[in-house]
Amino acid sequence: MEQETLRIRLDIAYDGTDFHGWARQTEGTRTVQATIEDALSLVLRAPITLTVAGRTDAGVHASAQVAHADIPTASLAQRSLGEVGALVRRLAKLLPADIRVLAVREVPMLFDARFAALTRSYTYRVTTHPAGALPTRVRDTAVWGKPVDIKRAQEVADVLVGLHDFAAFCRPREHATTIRHVQSFTWHDVSTEAEPELYEARIQADAFCWNMVRALTATCLMVADGRKDLAWALELLGKSARDPQVQLAPAKGLTLTGVTYPREEDLAARVAVTRDKRSL
Repeated sequence: MEQETLRIRLDIAYDGTDFHGWARQTEGTRTVQATIEDALSLVLRAPITLTVAGRTDAGVHASAQVAHADIPTASLAQRSLGEVGALVRRLAKLLPADIRVLAVREVPMLFDARFAALTRSYTYRVTTHPAGALPTRVRDTAVWGKPVDIKRAQEVADVLVGLHDFAAFCRPREHATTIRHVQSFTWHDVSTEAEPELYEARIQADAFCWNMVRALTATCLMVADGRKDLAWALELLGKSARDPQVQLAPAKGLTLTGVTYPREEDLAARVAVTRDKRSL
């Protein structure tokens, strides 16, 4: 007899500094997925597998990651949890200080954290000050070794907005497209007296391919510090493979800050669109 299950959504935050990324790897490798799955499996006394909105790289953080899992309904009763929201309190006692499950709620079986997502948003935090990052922010603030012109960084960002093939900026995956729609990309001077020469890049897209955000950020910074020009950035959009001149900005500056989803009645349609391989 097939076991009855329900689908839950988890809203998650983590400091990625001491993790080898999101995805579960070999036994003994510390990853966010494995840490949460092991805790959930212990609480529910059943093997649990998470599907995530966006797999973050080693060292990358999240303040608003989303994942889903199918759990046996019997586990809730057996563990005297009453409702799925009670998992937040149980997980808080088991998870390390650098991961928090902020909320858990039941969602329709059509909800898919990965394929139903409409947008994903990231913030990149970087300082160019000779002293480096403020000690209390050193884990989420990257250091760029040259001064930058933030207006030039924005000029590059403006060029990168839109539906493009971002092959030059992505580590390739077999049978995967590198066509993405970047909906917004803005640079901000967020300097304070305590943190001079501090900048944030905020980017939103329907999805990102592997290493894409860090590559786009580094491209902006390379033009902004004078090593490259706008014409070089424009040429990258016409390439069909990863360009060796494109650098990756340090992982520590990047944080996943938001994922949005459609209304319940539009979930199936969104999943179908996402699963369909795109073209320009």
